[in-house]
Amino acid sequence: MIARIRTVFVQEFRLARRNQWVLLATLMLTLFALALAFFGAGQGAALKADVLSLTAASLATLSVYLIPLIALLMSYDAFSGEVERGALALTLATPIRRWELFAAKFLAQCCAAGIAIVGSLAIAGAAVALVYGTEPAGLWAWARLTATSALLGAVFVAAGLTLSAATGRTARAAAFAIGIWLVMVVLYDLALLGGIMAAGEGVFASRVFPWLVLANPADAFRLYNLAALDAAPVAGIDGLARTLPFAPAAALGALALWLAALLALGMNRTGRIEP
Repeated sequence: MIARIRTVFVQEFRLARRNQWVLLATLMLTLFALALAFFGAGQGAALKADVLSLTAASLATLSVYLIPLIALLMSYDAFSGEVERGALALTLATPIRRWELFAAKFLAQCCAAGIAIVGSLAIAGAAVALVYGTEPAGLWAWARLTATSALLGAVFVAAGLTLSAATGRTARAAAFAIGIWLVMVVLYDLALLGGIMAAGEGVFASRVFPWLVLANPADAFRLYNLAALDAAPVAGIDGLARTLPFAPAAALGALALWLAALLALGMNRTGRIEP
């Protein structure tokens, strides 16, 4: 079993590297992180606050737009592309089980996305620390941001693979991937803001709204990182959801549940693919 998973893993990772996805994603995330880091670093230095902590809070708020998109674009054609090329039928003719195929592709795509995420954040964090210095709290905040960013990437890699296995066509999988990103990262928060403005203060704002925030993996990622930073300036959706006394643990648990559910669903859909 391990040998079969390793064989497919190596093949998938080489394909991602050959397609320049790892390099392109690392470059995009690095430029984004550096630009945001040094934009906020000047404000942090002027306020005599820990620059790395403030930068981690800013990146936690804004990187939810880029990391899910990169993860989905890396993974949406992992199965559908092979179905259209006829390569999946050849792979399934080997002794590999379908859940092993899904697991190998998931691990390879997670490694590709993880290298891009961890590498870019490491470069940005090192640059900020060299220029402005840092404190232990800032290093812990950056470590939390890096680990949970990789976890968020894994969640959306699993989502992309599940879509690819369920649709069986590259164009359809691409459309669904963009739709999922648009709904979960952009429109979901707009709907929550509209709901809280319409309902005002009351049961919805205090009881229902925080759980709706946790139900979205992108919002759970952001909430975990901001709730762990007591000094982070938080407003809007994150400020209201942060009123949960166990917000950090609940947000991390929500990400883990999303990952487990998507992996189970993806393996189930892989077993039904018609190559």
